[in-house]
Amino acid sequence: MYVAAGGTGTTDKRLLRGVRTRHIVLRRAVDVASVEGLAGLSFGKLAADTGMSKAGVQTLFKTKEALQLATVGHAREMFVDAVVRPARTATHGVARLRALIEHWIVYAEAPLFEGGCFRVANLADYDSRPGPVRDALFRDQQEWLDLLAGELRHAVAAGEIPDTDPRVTAFLLDAVLCAANTALRVGNTDAIDNIRRIADTLLTAC
Repeated sequence: MYVAAGGTGTTDKRLLRGVRTRHIVLRRAVDVASVEGLAGLSFGKLAADTGMSKAGVQTLFKTKEALQLATVGHAREMFVDAVVRPARTATHGVARLRALIEHWIVYAEAPLFEGGCFRVANLADYDSRPGPVRDALFRDQQEWLDLLAGELRHAVAAGEIPDTDPRVTAFLLDAVLCAANTALRVGNTDAIDNIRRIADTLLTAC
């Protein structure tokens, strides 16, 4: 489930500096990975981009895989902050689904990451690469699908939409958002209207 990440809970200045430095590196890492993929991350590139030493960056993460996993986690936290958490003010069911979609539109259109949706940019690269990085990406994706499916169940229970298979409809909604992300990256200005029109169809007649 999507839950808020906890803080460091420390006032040690050295530890706080380490947390801030890690945040700076990861903020750059998610942008790089959204454009070049997680495989494109390197200690040297991140050091050059952030003005830090390569040794300093490597000390924070030790291995490239650890850096990739931390990047996936940081992107997830940013997605929760931008899309999931703001939508929680809406009532469960159709209202929250629409809120999730609207916040997702802002997330992708702005975009939050330089290359658009982080998951869309990386899932296809790792679907045939077994290992911890693929597991982390697909776990994050499954949490998103579970969230959509859960709200669809609320909508059915409240009589807001006809009975439907929530997992299938969640899959369809996500597929539309993924396609819209690609459309936005190539300058298709109709993508946003298309998202809303398709969502209206799915949330009123599914």
